[in-house]
Amino acid sequence: MNLRLVLAASSALLLVATPALAGSAPPDAAAAPIAQSEHDKLFALFDDADARELALNPLNRLFRGDDTNARRLGDFLTDSAFLAARTDTQLNLALLAQIDRSKLSPTDQLAYDVFKYTEQQKLKGASDDIRALTEVRPLNHFFGLHTFYPTFASGKGVAPFKTLANYEDNLARHDDYIAFIDRAIAKFREGMASGVVETKLTVGIMITQLDTQLAIPLADSQYMAPTKAYPEGISEPDKARLTAAYEAKTRELYAANTRLRDFLKNEYLPAARDSIGLSQMKGGARLYAQLVEESTTLPLDPETIHQLGLSEVARIKAELEKVRKEVKFKGTLAEFFDYVRTDPRFQPKTREALTQDYYRIGRAVDARIGELFSLIPKSPLEIRPYDPSTEQFEAGGSYQAGSPDGSRQGVFYFNAYDLPSRLTPGNVTLYLHEGAPGHHFQISLAQENEALPAFMRFGGTTAFVEGWALYAETLGNEMGFYKDPWNRYGTLQDEQLRAMRLVVDTGIHAKGWTRDQAIDFMMENSGMTRTEVVAEVDRYIAIPSQALAYKIGALKIQELRKRAETRLGRRFDIKAFHEQVLSTGGLPLTILEEKIDRWIASQAAR
Repeated sequence: MNLRLVLAASSALLLVATPALAGSAPPDAAAAPIAQSEHDKLFALFDDADARELALNPLNRLFRGDDTNARRLGDFLTDSAFLAARTDTQLNLALLAQIDRSKLSPTDQLAYDVFKYTEQQKLKGASDDIRALTEVRPLNHFFGLHTFYPTFASGKGVAPFKTLANYEDNLARHDDYIAFIDRAIAKFREGMASGVVETKLTVGIMITQLDTQLAIPLADSQYMAPTKAYPEGISEPDKARLTAAYEAKTRELYAANTRLRDFLKNEYLPAARDSIGLSQMKGGARLYAQLVEESTTLPLDPETIHQLGLSEVARIKAELEKVRKEVKFKGTLAEFFDYVRTDPRFQPKTREALTQDYYRIGRAVDARIGELFSLIPKSPLEIRPYDPSTEQFEAGGSYQAGSPDGSRQGVFYFNAYDLPSRLTPGNVTLYLHEGAPGHHFQISLAQENEALPAFMRFGGTTAFVEGWALYAETLGNEMGFYKDPWNRYGTLQDEQLRAMRLVVDTGIHAKGWTRDQAIDFMMENSGMTRTEVVAEVDRYIAIPSQALAYKIGALKIQELRKRAETRLGRRFDIKAFHEQVLSTGGLPLTILEEKIDRWIASQAAR
């Protein structure tokens, strides 16, 4: 987007007086603008900032259920897009500074603080030196358009395929994807020249991902899936034309992915680094420190997090010992882990059996959720396995948000790859985390709250979002799920995973741990299967610091709940506490703490 247009779009918000042009007539007093309140100025800024952000990122519109400008994905990896986004951020902070925070209501002050925090973090990440460390590594095996796009374009993602225009939009978006792939190759080459490169491990997995996609016959590819079931209203001539156009464009998509695969395999892999830790990459230690701050939203350093992780790992391991004794297993804890890993009773028999178990858990949660929550999302929740073409490289589970109006359901995805590794004691806690009341509640309730500015409805810090989901796992205690020792074993294993992340992520990226060292630590301290552990460690290598957010966020929410229970005693209302935590979107943890402290004080004074 042209920068002049970005600035022009915001000119009405500039809150400084502009002298009259020389020779112009004085303005008519009756036409003088009505003075805006500070609230009106603030929310006008929020609306304008959101409109400018959506103009730069049309893909975000689709995630909100709006297909305006749906022919575009966006100008990713271009100088113009980068500079426009940074200019937007600078403009937002400049306009915010002209609003008198002291004249705002407490709720508006909260929104002011979140917006300021968010924009300041964006600006930090948009510096030229950080860009030189990130944009030249545009893809990895965990976060990359090359893995997101096939499902997105298949008719099973957020993009609609209900009208002829929807089908035409999808064809047009393919051109943006192809352009992105070629720009990504160019950015990788920039990194090769500057010495800032990805790990050989991550590159090797990306090559395998692309090989897997390219091995699918064109007619069976996800890109052709929309042509297999046209909606009513599309004529037979249009169907024939679209099918031919989709076949031709899919060949171009395959050619683009082939270019990327061949470049990674023949040029980039030999230049990639053998080390896995970010601190071992040029400029990586500085980048990791910033990523830790972004992920945790707290002033924590890697060593403090590492030691906290070791303490939590020891505590949870002691709880697992209690389960071992309760089920009367006679061997050591390590032997107990091996028993659960290998005994067929804990392995789903079929994909359908695993699916039905998640359906059962969903019904059981629905029956108890009203005891803990007064706010329930409008958006329904669907339970669905990953597509078999991508499941090998997916996490154990994930959540895809529904639309704000509830017309498109949220989706809890679970992984059915390598069924013997998908141990059933963890099913309850995975559903609570990814589904209800975890990500589905937090994300849906924020989106559905139209009183919030858009950046709070659709944004959110990782520490809050993932911290809430991990906290949601603990609510299985109050719902009665963990009276079963095997379900309790499963939730302790999941909690142990998040504690180990504190140790392993900082170990890899700040302390020089090897991949084998990280794998061994996780195998020794948990009952996870090797398949699960390897996938986790490779994830931490690909996206440094993100895994820290879960445990740090959950510990903060648990700390705040304990504080409220202690201060309020019998007046503590769990439903009211959850409403306070969830009612204003995914706050930075420092701002969440201030909000809950104010709520506690107001409740204590009543």
